[in-house]
Amino acid sequence: MIARTDIQSLIFAVAPDLEAILAESAARHDHLCPRQVLGARMGLAGMAALGIQTPRIDKRTLIIAETDGCFVDGLEAATGASVGHRTLRIEDYGKVGATFIDVRSGQALRLAPLANIRDHAARCAQGARSRYHAQLDAYQIMADDEMFSVSEVVLTMPVQTLISRPGVRVNCESCGEEIINERDVTRGGLILCRACAGSAYYLPV
Repeated sequence: MIARTDIQSLIFAVAPDLEAILAESAARHDHLCPRQVLGARMGLAGMAALGIQTPRIDKRTLIIAETDGCFVDGLEAATGASVGHRTLRIEDYGKVGATFIDVRSGQALRLAPLANIRDHAARCAQGARSRYHAQLDAYQIMADDEMFSVSEVVLTMPVQTLISRPGVRVNCESCGEEIINERDVTRGGLILCRACAGSAYYLPV
């Protein structure tokens, strides 16, 4: 089993700020789990791949996460991105992946855990109390290329459309509700919200 002092020195070598980032994530989540560590490490790796410093308090980047939950706690703590600042979006594919977008250049990089990441963690932290604890320790010290694939991607919607413009408002001509951020849809000459246009996640009772 890796000694705690060895882990701490290895963490510093991998990412000097990681312990503080994980402490922030754990404070939000009431504990620290492997998926938070994955989120934090992916956040650092994705921003580094774009050549952008973390954490950000501006809107230089947009991150699209492919799940919610504890993974996103780590991602937010590492990058400074948040749903509230519109620098983080959730597209729930049920996958621990994320796309990092440089809003200025339009460059987009998608990161995802490698298929064998858990097996590698078990080898890296032999003697750990459980697979869970092996992942918790190993994910903090493994190299980025042992953890993640990095792929350049092209967004299906221009980043400026994703971000939209402040102050743009229209009303749905079916339900009458206000639509912001240019999320309206035109069908048959009518301006509609996505729900009325047939893309609702709910049905009226």
